[in-house]
Amino acid sequence: MSLLSPNTIAGNGSLIHRCFPLLGLKNRSFLSDNASQPSIRRGLRSRRPNSVSASATKAASELEVPNRLSDSVTDGWKEFAERVSGEWDGYGANFTTEGKPTELPEAVVPEAFREWGVQVFDWQTQCPTLAETENPILFYKLIKLLPTVGCEADAATRYTIDERNVGGVNNKVYAFAYHRSGSYMAIWLVNDEGAPRVLELEHCLVDPRNHESRVRVVQVVRVEGTVTRLENIKVFIEQWYGPFRNGEQLGGCAIRDSTFASTNALKESEVLGKWEGSNISVNFQSVQAGVICELANDRPQNTVRNKDGLVVLPKQLWCSLKEREDDETSFEVGWLLDCGQSVTSRCVFLKDGQLKGISLGRESAMLEKI
Repeated sequence: MSLLSPNTIAGNGSLIHRCFPLLGLKNRSFLSDNASQPSIRRGLRSRRPNSVSASATKAASELEVPNRLSDSVTDGWKEFAERVSGEWDGYGANFTTEGKPTELPEAVVPEAFREWGVQVFDWQTQCPTLAETENPILFYKLIKLLPTVGCEADAATRYTIDERNVGGVNNKVYAFAYHRSGSYMAIWLVNDEGAPRVLELEHCLVDPRNHESRVRVVQVVRVEGTVTRLENIKVFIEQWYGPFRNGEQLGGCAIRDSTFASTNALKESEVLGKWEGSNISVNFQSVQAGVICELANDRPQNTVRNKDGLVVLPKQLWCSLKEREDDETSFEVGWLLDCGQSVTSRCVFLKDGQLKGISLGRESAMLEKI
């Protein structure tokens, strides 16, 4: 799989076109179990082949941040902007490619935890997000807070701040596909100098039963020579706490979620087998302009999942990297909501490394299991 071409960027055996349009959404109710009801905040405004080979690699200097964005705004973007904007607080953790949680650096863990023999895997996080309703522009900050003991969390100190920009003059995203529910997928080039290249595929899935609850799963991939490898996985469990305040108000002990990294992972048996449902998608082979696009074109989907490339995670989550029989490469994240019901996010790259498409799905497990 070619990892670089003049109009693409590399990512886990994948390349991404520079120009994507802002498309219209036909199915308003997709991914919403209560689409007819107004949002309650609307008024507030191994077995795992973790690497895939590539046929050729061109010069890394060909990578560029896309500088042409869609100037149009659809009703779908306006609704997305309303739903995604606000203070999203929760917890985040890093996982290995085997799904094992990674401990926080010893230097940031309070001495009391070490004295008690308590391992710390989770960061308390803030993710203030603001999207303009009249322009396809989005900004967010991922803030990690230093671990604290007890309700000292109300006086937590910021450890790191990672700012991300979509659209506008500060655009740093290679591709961005969104749905009016607040779900989206973003593809980021983390290091823009030197080799190997590191890419992040960010999947943000909103709970269709509650638009104030979401997960973000980031597949971190390394592109080195002719091989693209899954390096690690970042997971964020977040809830909406109010309108955008730029992270000025700490959630502290008011956080409704709890740490999750060391809890039980999803059972593989709940992922494997045949699934059916529908998805909305963007075909990046046919689009004409812009890097920001709306997921559309609702169509049926049937999927068979096996253990190849599968990584199961806590909070009923899974992700996978898979090289398919047609030499396409698929990156997927799934969230099991209820028994046999899930939402999924997927991006697929062609044999030549060009981005084929991004899709968002609602699926039901079929009774027959493989």
